[in-house]
Amino acid sequence: MIRKLASGKYRLYSRKKNPRTGKRRNLGTFNTRKAAEKHERAVQYFKRH
Repeated sequence: MIRKLASGKYRLYSRKKNPRTGKRRNLGTFNTRKAAEKHERAVQYFKRH
């Protein structure tokens, strides 16, 4: 899940909320949406290999 920050950067969040805090885990901040999408695919690949 990618969100645009006020600074103009993009942050990748986990899809599920942390049950303890009720928030999503920050999986990295990127300058472009394309970079964030690329890392999101890498995360999904890593989760299944």
